[in-house]
Amino acid sequence: MRHPLHFGLAALCGGLAASVSGAPLKLDRIPGAKPRNIVFILTDDHRFDTMGFMGHPFIETPNMDRLARDGAHFPNAFVTTSLCSPSRASIATGQYAHNHRVVDNYNPAPPGHLYVQQYLQRSGYNTAFIGKWHFGGDDDSPRPGFDHWVGFKGQGVYWPRKTGHKVKGRFVPQALNNGFNIDGRRVPQKGYITDELTDYALDWLNRRDDAGKPFFLYLSHKASHADFLPPNRFAYRYEKEAVPLPPSPATHPELFTNPPMWVRNQRNSRHGVEFAYYTDLDMAEYHRRYCETLLAVDESLGRILGWLEKHKLLESTLLVYMGDNGFLFGEHGLIDKRNAYEESIRVPLLLHCPEIIAKGATRPQVVANIDIAPTFLEAAGLRTPAQMDGASFLKIAQGETIPWRDYLLYEYLWERNYPQTPTMHALRGDRYKYVRYHGIWDVDELYDLQADPHERRNLIDAPDKQELVAKLNRRLFEILKQTGGDHVPLPPDRGTKFLHRRKGGSGAAPFPDQFERAPDKN
Repeated sequence: MRHPLHFGLAALCGGLAASVSGAPLKLDRIPGAKPRNIVFILTDDHRFDTMGFMGHPFIETPNMDRLARDGAHFPNAFVTTSLCSPSRASIATGQYAHNHRVVDNYNPAPPGHLYVQQYLQRSGYNTAFIGKWHFGGDDDSPRPGFDHWVGFKGQGVYWPRKTGHKVKGRFVPQALNNGFNIDGRRVPQKGYITDELTDYALDWLNRRDDAGKPFFLYLSHKASHADFLPPNRFAYRYEKEAVPLPPSPATHPELFTNPPMWVRNQRNSRHGVEFAYYTDLDMAEYHRRYCETLLAVDESLGRILGWLEKHKLLESTLLVYMGDNGFLFGEHGLIDKRNAYEESIRVPLLLHCPEIIAKGATRPQVVANIDIAPTFLEAAGLRTPAQMDGASFLKIAQGETIPWRDYLLYEYLWERNYPQTPTMHALRGDRYKYVRYHGIWDVDELYDLQADPHERRNLIDAPDKQELVAKLNRRLFEILKQTGGDHVPLPPDRGTKFLHRRKGGSGAAPFPDQFERAPDKN
């Protein structure tokens, strides 16, 4: 793990020169380590509990279940910012958002970053990226460090249609389909995106330039990002399944103690259950479509496992499955992500490599997206570079006991586009979670996750917890200072601004055309 306080503007500028020269890309090797093939499968908005083996009431995920059965499951895996672009940047750089500075989904990544694939490529790996990059602006051009690139702009589309798709008689609009950028060449999208990305991944595995080299395949799915659209073979599969709406401070006030006012207010906003996305969204139907969309991801995982098995690489390859952030379906009266609640920040994380990881292992340590790059580097036999905030958990996956963090830092910076959710910092440990809000006059939060896993009893004002609150507040600022996070990046305005009041009036409005909107600046 990097030395505290070493990273700043000088290091960022130095990183730019370093990436050009290539010198710092040469990392120290771990003596005796064998570079392993690495397959990383990332999904979008896949929350931690939506897998069959996690006890979900109806979703069927036999291949995810297989990874848990034959590998290691990390039930306490988190993201350090619950938002697509910041989380993906943390995965690729090993850094908190306050260091890589990709703090929203709109602004491009600053120059000078060194990414995990660059280190792997420099050390002799064949590298390929297939799918959703989605940070660095609305740009699908090939990124440094990849020998092969298949990308698309922004969120992409599930189906290759320019206007939309009908689901249960309801017309669902889609963004314009720009197709794929394949190594700088524009190619149209032909079919359902999860299937097509898997086809591209298997095609690259079959025709790699140098089969004698280790390989790094990064397969990054659009699924299961909203608006959820399954392939036809899975459409309506769960139509008859019951999906009860979770309790919220509004519907079950007796279950909640001292919830923040911004949470109670947001239930009437774009990210609240009352006017979700400013529509009359049926939350039960929404969740069913989400699960149906994930079925294609599980099927894709099975195809990758089948290829590795056929080529006798399944035992020796490190395969990692992860979500880029979670998703709320009404918990606390909220939808989407961004906040620090478990459903927002906690993600599935499965590791499979039978040569070094025992079957059916459950590793309870708190790990995060900032730890992914260091873990890949250790699997490649390389030391973690100094600028990374995370640390490798490969030895934890193997069952070893190593020094580990006491608390993980979570951060979300207020977005002008989505002003309903405030800036927040949180600490997530084995038992307690502390959330501190910035820039609003509201109550902070403390939860005992062992006694209250659904985070309904805010203990921030409990007399017997005041010493703990003070301790955690001190620890929060220690981590912020040690990692260079005691400043707030301020990106320029981009994208659509979703306000919480009507033109010429006040209060919430359920219809999109009543809201003021800033022009897109992408």
